[in-house]
Amino acid sequence: MMIAQSDLYRTGSGYEHDHYPWSAKPSRGPFPWPDGARIAFVVLLYFEYYELDPPPGSIADPRFQSVVGTHFPDIHTYTRRDYGNRIGIFRVLELLERHSIRATVCANSVACARYPYVVEQCVEGRHAFAARGLTARQMITSRMNVEEEQRFIHESLLGIESATGRRPRGWAGQDSGESERTPRLLAEAGLDHVIDWPNDDQPYLMTVGSPLVSIPLQTEWDDAQLFIARRVHAWDYPRLVADAFETLYREGSSIFVMGIHPWVFGQSHRIRYLEEALGLIGHRKGVWQATSDEVAEWTLKTLGD
Repeated sequence: MMIAQSDLYRTGSGYEHDHYPWSAKPSRGPFPWPDGARIAFVVLLYFEYYELDPPPGSIADPRFQSVVGTHFPDIHTYTRRDYGNRIGIFRVLELLERHSIRATVCANSVACARYPYVVEQCVEGRHAFAARGLTARQMITSRMNVEEEQRFIHESLLGIESATGRRPRGWAGQDSGESERTPRLLAEAGLDHVIDWPNDDQPYLMTVGSPLVSIPLQTEWDDAQLFIARRVHAWDYPRLVADAFETLYREGSSIFVMGIHPWVFGQSHRIRYLEEALGLIGHRKGVWQATSDEVAEWTLKTLGD
């Protein structure tokens, strides 16, 4: 049930929805990570397919439209994204292996079908998979009716399961696209976590009927937003990331989620700065490096009834 605008101050909820309750961090107790770790560290590796000609009515993230051509076919943007799946992702995977990091691969189902070699390499590297819709140019939006959204989620999950042999447990929506009903539909589809909401530094339970963990999507240091949307210099990335990590590490009971797009960070002039950042944060004591599946499982065990 949605809360009417006129009821916001009367209820004291602070929200226009009931997906989760209000919870200020100072009012909470410590969030315990496994083996007494101070912080959880999750890497999201985005595996996307950028369509030349998406279906009529499809919605793409408007934040990146300034770098997308207005002509058709837009071969430049298409092949720039394709670079990530031909070249960039293997640079990133090699780097993750050297740092003993198991990532969560946030995958478009069409990407899984078109690039089976990438899927094979990710499976062999023991990385987890989370569903990310169909393609990079199709977001969930409120323009969908409930049946269309249910079908979209089902096709996404089925495509990844067919490619990997395992049904995903998590959802990382393409560019965080959601409707008001998305969390409930994800839970009804059997998923146990969602990585769309950047409103916390700890995972929390959503109030959607079935257990659903929200793992924070900390977009302030996402590579595409930093370098493409905000025009931050790549050489500023290691210090920016280290500063954020140091604060969360010092506070304790937090999670640090790092998003990597192979078409961005897999470029030859940027990969060194990702390596520097991992070197600054990856080998600290008291860090639990985990996949989103593992974080969700631990959170349900810790916060569940």
